[in-house]
Amino acid sequence: HPHYQTLKTKDDVLFYVGKNNIQNDYVTFKKAKKTDYWFHVKDMPGSHVIVHSDNLDEYTIRLAAGVAAYYSKGKDSSSVPVNYTQVKTLKKPGGNKPGLVLLGHYKTIYIDPDSSVLKELEKVEER
Repeated sequence: HPHYQTLKTKDDVLFYVGKNNIQNDYVTFKKAKKTDYWFHVKDMPGSHVIVHSDNLDEYTIRLAAGVAAYYSKGKDSSSVPVNYTQVKTLKKPGGNKPGLVLLGHYKTIYIDPDSSVLKELEKVEER
């Protein structure tokens, strides 16, 4: 499988982060469970961030949105919109290139990208 980054929060929640369209496609449609949550900046290229949990608190939402905003074309902007939804609401468009998804119901959070978000997370090596 393609390489992707795994990060862990202080509450031991895992984030799977794709850094290109192949990795994004893998973490979203192969690695993620249906009950996991998917985060991605709105209307611009960026990482898919999968939160391996079916129960999001405000801290985890802000952290995952912060990672999605930081690893996106909006990295140097402020108040970047990040969409999030449960993976089971996502659809893969037929015949399209990897990394594209169709969103069903979702919420949007506005976040200021900042590298300090990465200091909150521990890198995990997966085999």
